[in-house]
Amino acid sequence: MLLNFYIFSSVAVVSIISLIGVFTISLSLEKLKKALIFCVSFSTGALLGDTFIHIFPEISENGGLSLFSSFIVLSGILAFFVIEKFVAWRHCHIPTSANHPHPLAFMNLVGDGLHNFIDGAAIAGSFLISIPLGFATSLAVILHEIPQEIGDFGILLHSGLSRLKALLFNFLSALTAFFGAAAAISLSEKITDFNNLILAFTAGGFLYIASSDLIPELHKETAPSRSLLQLLFIILGILIMASLLLIE
Repeated sequence: MLLNFYIFSSVAVVSIISLIGVFTISLSLEKLKKALIFCVSFSTGALLGDTFIHIFPEISENGGLSLFSSFIVLSGILAFFVIEKFVAWRHCHIPTSANHPHPLAFMNLVGDGLHNFIDGAAIAGSFLISIPLGFATSLAVILHEIPQEIGDFGILLHSGLSRLKALLFNFLSALTAFFGAAAAISLSEKITDFNNLILAFTAGGFLYIASSDLIPELHKETAPSRSLLQLLFIILGILIMASLLLIE
């Protein structure tokens, strides 16, 4: 019971973050871009740190990294590629503008719903392995979701939805994380070594997000001083993940 409480409480926090966009309405586009780029840097470090400091070592301790687990990691990478390629949705952390268009609101909600479902499964799978790993993965997801949800909220507003409807639909999309968590708990009881499989899949997803979506966004900033700050925020994200080793 306590484990389920940890799982669904973490998923609830992740879902509530979908409402964060309302706090950015008063900010100008330029100010929002400047703030988000450092959030993106921080979440890049968090995702990479969780993958290499927590997830891979945990997989290794629970049966070892094998050729099969490597294929599962690759499947996680390909799954996010498919979502972005064929659902016409991508992890984006830059607000919509004339020079930075996005797909229709419906397509974004579908893709975001699938992504949140996977997040929920990843959080549940991590907690089922160990509570410290669950908290580490939850934190990595939370740090990534902050800039992500701000971007999603902007897409919905740009698509013509009112602020209230944009918040509501974004929140409903976030709730699919609960279904992902429930599915992971159910499948873990039926499939042998399921927890390791979901961890490997999560690692692939985190690597894809960090390397394919976040880092390319950071490369759009070319000023040496801001690029150095990006690097420092990436390192800070990694250090935050490393500090969680103290609770394991």
